[in-house]
Amino acid sequence: MKLWEKGKPVEQRIEAFTVGEDRNLDKHLAPFDVLGSLAHIQMLTSIGLLEQEELSQLSEKLKQLYQEALAGQLLIEEGVEDIHSQVELLLTSSLGDMGKKIHSGRSRNDQVLVDAKMYLRSEIENIVGLASTLFNTLIDLSEKYRHILMPGYTHMQVAMPSSFGLWFGAYAESLVDDLRFFKTAFEIVNQNPLGSAAGYGSSFPLDRQLTTNLLGFESMNVNSVYAQMTRGKSEKSVATAISYLAATIGKMSMDICLYMGQNYGFFTFPDSLTTGSSIMPHKKNPDVFELIRARCNALQSLPIELSYIQSNLPTGYHRDLQLLKETLLPGIFHMKEVLDITNYMLQHMEVNNNLIQEPRYDYLFTVEKVNALVLEGVPFRDAYKQVGLAIEEGSYMPDRTVKHNHIGSIGNPGNEMIKEKMQNLLEQFPFDEIKQKLSALIN
Repeated sequence: MKLWEKGKPVEQRIEAFTVGEDRNLDKHLAPFDVLGSLAHIQMLTSIGLLEQEELSQLSEKLKQLYQEALAGQLLIEEGVEDIHSQVELLLTSSLGDMGKKIHSGRSRNDQVLVDAKMYLRSEIENIVGLASTLFNTLIDLSEKYRHILMPGYTHMQVAMPSSFGLWFGAYAESLVDDLRFFKTAFEIVNQNPLGSAAGYGSSFPLDRQLTTNLLGFESMNVNSVYAQMTRGKSEKSVATAISYLAATIGKMSMDICLYMGQNYGFFTFPDSLTTGSSIMPHKKNPDVFELIRARCNALQSLPIELSYIQSNLPTGYHRDLQLLKETLLPGIFHMKEVLDITNYMLQHMEVNNNLIQEPRYDYLFTVEKVNALVLEGVPFRDAYKQVGLAIEEGSYMPDRTVKHNHIGSIGNPGNEMIKEKMQNLLEQFPFDEIKQKLSALIN
């Protein structure tokens, strides 16, 4: 069954190519397609295109399909093009001509749009939840190791003392800014396109504000032409947010791969979380973080891939846009997997508490010596030269006592302020309000 079919069959080869991965990927959109239909038929009833009894029967069947979709049991049958066609087919099979009325006042185009936007809203919530869990782990580790020193580097050279607390906390704060991009993406996605039909509106007196309220959207894409133009923009905004988050996780993974090496030895992991070599019995490889690094590198290309898919398209719908799903949905799956496994690995990290005592880190404390002289009244440039001469003469002796007290330093990493940043940001996502609206629609 195809919603556009008029009795002339399409060659099997053409159908297979044009349907692509839709039958597989649309199962992820299935619950949202049913929710969109539930809101749509309430609106159709309010404008007199459905009778109250028809609304009741259609709603009952759709709610049944919704539960099947949540359980992964709403499958697209062979010969059915997509989830929209499958839902209408099941309604028609069960309720006869009544099921055919459900498509009045909408097109498959705005169905796809509303499904995608609701799906992306849900996945943003999932990613934000996983990222905030990782954030909490990083903050906990930062507090646990706030006084354990580690070397800081510039130009890949030993530079100044840092701490494991600062290192963990830095990635925690980076996650806050990454989630700001998801907040922007959420605001772009959280606008209702339903009622724009094929991109040019409808001659029916549709109540678009009603469906906006029922589906928990903050507002609607007002202009029907622009509503269609948001296909691609919504996906790219989410992909951009994913790319920033992936950049943070990828950089951390690179640090971990480097710092696990024998030349660094900053930390390690239990044998059960690493792999070995088929020829070198001493090896303890960071395969998990190498794969995370590679996955994050790939995820950073998502916005570019989506841009190229739609780069030369004029106004209006084009079948090219179908490929957005094939690119973005796997990216979402991978981002969630990366966040989950990264959090799991960090919870089992074993930090080298005595790292900084090694003689190779003696020069980490030259700036501390310079600053101590300045505090005694020596001009900075003179103090710099004095310590430099001591290094050349071999008389420099490091003092491993570090006195950093300003906000964001070793002695005062500012984790409470970073936690407050995250909390304030998370409170701006209206996830609970949306759940309440959708729960009311289902119940």
